[in-house]
Amino acid sequence: MRKLAQPQVVTAAAVAAALSAALSLPRMLLWSKRPFPLWYVETTLFLGGFVFWAFVFAWHTEYTRRPVFTFKIKPSILTFATLVGVATGLGLRFFLDPSFRQISPEDYPVDFPHWVASTLFALAFTQLFLLYAPFAWLMRLFRNEQAATALTIVLSVTVLLLKTHSSPTPPPFSMFLELLVLRVVLVFFAIWFYLRGGILLVSWLGLLLEARHLFDFPL
Repeated sequence: MRKLAQPQVVTAAAVAAALSAALSLPRMLLWSKRPFPLWYVETTLFLGGFVFWAFVFAWHTEYTRRPVFTFKIKPSILTFATLVGVATGLGLRFFLDPSFRQISPEDYPVDFPHWVASTLFALAFTQLFLLYAPFAWLMRLFRNEQAATALTIVLSVTVLLLKTHSSPTPPPFSMFLELLVLRVVLVFFAIWFYLRGGILLVSWLGLLLEARHLFDFPL
């Protein structure tokens, strides 16, 4: 736990948390049903992001022996991630989005500004919350990549279950199973790419998935 208090970890976590909160600001501004004042939401995002990023900077490299950011990604890994992102995005657009949009339209951007806002939030905070921070914490806890991967997937599936349960119009069971399988596969691939290409590669994968929405409105 002493790693969390090291000056370089605190500094890096504070900078990253401030950046995450700033990139999340457009999403908060466009959140029409926001129950709290903007300053409160942004402060909460910063404080939560600070803790999550501290986990990442304190424990990821120490227990995986891999960097958080990789700037020289192997071309084969980058190509594979691109193919996975494009194929998954097309599959979602043509086979799952049409039905799910009718059930939960609020999960889809209505125009380009909303797409930018939702994409920035997904890359800056959602991936941190569902992938980077829990994986780092689980690596410290178990010191085993397979266990950390499996439990990170379990966390992501749990969030999906909670979201589905709280939805006023839950999807049909067959659609929920499709979402469940897709979530498991995507998180597995995201962790696999994370360990080989760092956050930048996972962000590229996430951007490709979000890019499918660009076909729904003119730029």
